[in-house]
Amino acid sequence: MSEIADGVLTLTLHRPEKKNALSGAMYDALSNAVRQAELDASVRVVLFQGEGDSFTGGNDLADFARQAVDQNSVDSPAHRFIEIISMASKPLVAAVQGNAVGIGTTMLLHCDLVYLAENARLITPFVNLALVPEAASSCLLPLRIGHARAYAMFALGEPMEAAAALASGLANAVVPEGELRKKAHDAAVALSKRPAGSLTMTKKLMRDHQRIAAQIAEEGQLFKERLKTAEAREGFAAFAERRPPNFARVSA
Repeated sequence: MSEIADGVLTLTLHRPEKKNALSGAMYDALSNAVRQAELDASVRVVLFQGEGDSFTGGNDLADFARQAVDQNSVDSPAHRFIEIISMASKPLVAAVQGNAVGIGTTMLLHCDLVYLAENARLITPFVNLALVPEAASSCLLPLRIGHARAYAMFALGEPMEAAAALASGLANAVVPEGELRKKAHDAAVALSKRPAGSLTMTKKLMRDHQRIAAQIAEEGQLFKERLKTAEAREGFAAFAERRPPNFARVSA
């Protein structure tokens, strides 16, 4: 769902019955909206939010299972969305409640302001599925929170609670869930009143786009390769069957 008001394009993940798990069609809609926002002078800020009790449960695993046999998975809807938000010149704001799984966390590293509800949990379970990090998070997350905490989030799949995320520099504020949308929207409106050219240049100065693009490309290629492994098949099967994976019985 999308709405433009007060110079803010609000994009709402609206699949609450599936914890806002992102399908290919949802990724395409988000990508198109952000791309159009870059061209629309009336849009000065983009705000991401989720409907229901979760920001997003991450990728729709049925879509990802299909990618395991797709030779063009590096050019998947998810990968295109990652590339688009990583290069966005306009401010990106996020309002996060409940679980933010996988892309739900890594996309926050490309947002300029992040607001969390008190019940927010940031989760990056890539290794649990025998995959690798995405969205340049393998370099951006350690830069933000340090190697030790980033490795624990990636390799052990340890969730980061809202208070810890704030203390680690992943968020601007933690607020009660009932105040979350207003807090994020008010910040987005405040940004919309700042000089757009100055905001664009400031964001450009603060981000090493060349390094980010290179990291995204490398991660994407490795992600594609990992999707085709026996370990990944075991990870996805275990998830679907609601059992612990047994990676010891399969080859890397």
